[in-house]
Amino acid sequence: MTIRGLMQAASATAVAVFMMVASASAGTITYTTNSAGTEFFGDGLALDSTGGAAAVLTFHPNTSSISGLPSNINLGTFGLVCATCGTQASGLGTLFASFTFDLVVDDTTDGATGEFVGTSTGGTVWSDVSNVAMTWAPMQLGPGATGALTGSFGGTDFTISSPTGIVAPNSGTTPGSTTVQGAVTAATGVPEPTTFVLLGGALLALSAQRRKSR
Repeated sequence: MTIRGLMQAASATAVAVFMMVASASAGTITYTTNSAGTEFFGDGLALDSTGGAAAVLTFHPNTSSISGLPSNINLGTFGLVCATCGTQASGLGTLFASFTFDLVVDDTTDGATGEFVGTSTGGTVWSDVSNVAMTWAPMQLGPGATGALTGSFGGTDFTISSPTGIVAPNSGTTPGSTTVQGAVTAATGVPEPTTFVLLGGALLALSAQRRKSR
């Protein structure tokens, strides 16, 4: 093959590589938060109040979703129920002690898991007012092994909105329901290891042909 031919081949390889990167950034990701480890630390998926009227805060994981890239995503929903709570004006409320919540994201497309940890100082809740909120850390999982418990997120990253304020039992489109908001995106223009192998092979072949022609 002539040097010109090799250069054309290398150029075609580069084009194919960048097309691969572009297609990856425009793909989809399948993920779930219904994974082992998603729970109120030591208390499973339900947390009872510690004083006042009886109340419970539950978490409903996102069992499986397919999302385009980039996109806003739903990482699960908290539900707050207090059947006997009165309004703040009535004074009859319930109290939650401080707690920690572990939210495990399973990126099944990339074969990786990571964890957002939410912490709350607790607070008082009435039927119309809630003082409970969670602050999350880290705020990003991926790309690569960043924030990963297992595997690698590759060029994908998940972010979470922080803080998450828990709505009162009678508030919200669905009373007492708070969606944990997040987003998923894909890094663009960063070739994966196979990309470097393809480009490296083409360049080595071109270099070898040039030495041979001399």
